[in-house]
Amino acid sequence: MHSLLKLTWTETKLFLREPMAAFFTLVFPLMILFFFGSIYGNEPTPFFGGYGSVDVSVPAYTAMIIATSGLLGLSIIISSYRERGILRRLKVTPLRPYTILSAQVIVIFSMTTLGMAMLILAGKIFFGLRFAGSLFNVAGAFVLGSIGFFALGFVVAGLMPTARTAQVVSMVLFYPMLFFSGAAIPREVMPETIQQYAKALPLTHVVSLLRGLWIGESWGQHLTEVGVLAAMTVIGVMISAKTFRWE
Repeated sequence: MHSLLKLTWTETKLFLREPMAAFFTLVFPLMILFFFGSIYGNEPTPFFGGYGSVDVSVPAYTAMIIATSGLLGLSIIISSYRERGILRRLKVTPLRPYTILSAQVIVIFSMTTLGMAMLILAGKIFFGLRFAGSLFNVAGAFVLGSIGFFALGFVVAGLMPTARTAQVVSMVLFYPMLFFSGAAIPREVMPETIQQYAKALPLTHVVSLLRGLWIGESWGQHLTEVGVLAAMTVIGVMISAKTFRWE
């Protein structure tokens, strides 16, 4: 346990020293929140079912942070560590393999949680953010979405030969999901055809689940989203177990 805590603390400091990772996880979502919040405000509107723009944006931006952490964070860090020989050197130390990987997951998950907390705090203080759901339910959806995208991140890291390739593939996967899933732009403003195609994107299901539970809907109303994310996690773990390489 001591080794895990020490390695986790070291990886946390390394994460915060990496400007790109910290920016897109902690700063960029806040910038979008303040930009659109200052334009549209947060007055309740029938267009969003009686909620304001910020009310529906905060859970959507949380989904954005989850995808950023899994695809642009975890996959690139793991593949970069492998390419630079860091994973190989760590493996020959007394540290157990699961300790090394657990430290990475804990750091990325902690930063993702911090990003969500900062969004909620900013939304509440500056825009009167409304919340009608259960904290326990939203936390469960947050964990489920995070695990699913972390599994996808490990798949990319395992399949791609270099960190640069992993970065390119991650961006190719990330940006279409960002713009069409409802994470950056509310689904309500998109054409019906785009909304239908977007259902094939994993991030769409994270957005739908978080937004639904945020406004008080039940898990039973989102069984499709839960099934997709659970399947994504199981399949991702199975593929990662076969493709993960230390060097």
